[in-house]
Amino acid sequence: MDKYKPEIVANSVANELIRKIQDKSARIGVIGLGYVGLPLAVDKAIAGYEVIGFDIQQRRVDMVNQGVNYIGDVVDEELRQAVSNGRLRATTDYDEIKNLDIVTICVPTPLDKNKQPDLTFIRNSAQEVAKRLHAGMLVVLESTTYPGTTEEEVKPILESTGLKCGTDFFLAFSPERVDPGNKLYNVKNTPKVVGGVTSVCTKVAATLYSNVLESDVFEVSSPKVAELEKLYENTFRNVNIALANELALICDRMGISVWEVIEAASTKPYGFMAFYPGPGLGGHCIPIDPFYLSWKAKEYDYYTKMIETSAVINDAMPEFVVDRIYRILNRFKKPLNGSTILILGVAYKKDIDDMRESPALKVISLLEKEGSHVIYNDPYIPTFTLAGKVYNSVPVTAELLSGVDLVVITTDHSSYDYDLIVERASYVFDTRNATREIEHDREKIELL
Repeated sequence: MDKYKPEIVANSVANELIRKIQDKSARIGVIGLGYVGLPLAVDKAIAGYEVIGFDIQQRRVDMVNQGVNYIGDVVDEELRQAVSNGRLRATTDYDEIKNLDIVTICVPTPLDKNKQPDLTFIRNSAQEVAKRLHAGMLVVLESTTYPGTTEEEVKPILESTGLKCGTDFFLAFSPERVDPGNKLYNVKNTPKVVGGVTSVCTKVAATLYSNVLESDVFEVSSPKVAELEKLYENTFRNVNIALANELALICDRMGISVWEVIEAASTKPYGFMAFYPGPGLGGHCIPIDPFYLSWKAKEYDYYTKMIETSAVINDAMPEFVVDRIYRILNRFKKPLNGSTILILGVAYKKDIDDMRESPALKVISLLEKEGSHVIYNDPYIPTFTLAGKVYNSVPVTAELLSGVDLVVITTDHSSYDYDLIVERASYVFDTRNATREIEHDREKIELL
């Protein structure tokens, strides 16, 4: 990749900041040290910048300062190296922002109880920055949000200081593209999209990312474009997963394997992209981001029928899974009430420790309501609390497998010994097609 070369702009403040970015003398702050912020902070430190991470959780701050990693996508040694060489430290003291040249905001953007956008964390972060904003500072919002947030919410807060965006300070939106557990793509090598409030803002922000990341930097005309493209990315996945889930519902009625149908369709070398069904959607992005888009669309008198229908389909999958469990047990003359069911995997996807919005939790809750005795194993999540009840992961042993009424695979972790699971269990309901390579005892396996 050719090294990004920023244009000389008619703004001496911007040119000075660009110089600092290029010679690595710019001091950078990252607000929010979660799944997005910590990997970004580490990458910036490894790239040679002095980085300060900000978080309201003292535990996270202490762990970072001790070089202790708590995010799966961060390389332990890189974090230790960044801390030990003084390039990275963390704090809860936002007053340190006043000494920074660049601030990146990577805070959560949840939905409220009515499934409407909750920008509390973004607004609070912008207000903390505004209290310490100074001329020559770049502020970048990375939190996924609806189109207009950067210009309609963040910009007015920052300009309330009397400083002017695009002249005195610079503001841009650059969506995070984090895929937990992805072994091929990470923050450093995933192409970056940047949209500034002004063209100067875009140039300054693009210069930053080109000097930190190993990927291409793609400039767009405005923050709104960058905000919307991120929502489109995740809505695209949401809608196509919903189509695969709906296909699974149809195949269930027809007595056809949905996995075989998708495998056959995948042989077409053009015009088809495989998406797969499952027990539902999890994670902070795909189940939530489409609601940001549909909520914003209503402002323009448009109702996103396809997006909202896909959400209904995906949200109903845990109930479908429990219905299938009921039917499986019924064949063995066993009721849901009183049956012991082993859930394998409560993380929302394989090989990670993130259980946010995990469909497995919804499946467990529904089974508990029916009187089932639910136990679980997850090598990445040793314990969790659901509806006030504490669950502890149990070891997957031959004795355990043979003693439960049904094994349900809700997350297809690579570490599971599927041969042993199928061999020892009386019956297995596989919602992820994790047992596809197993040739023995196929009569004991039922796929979604």
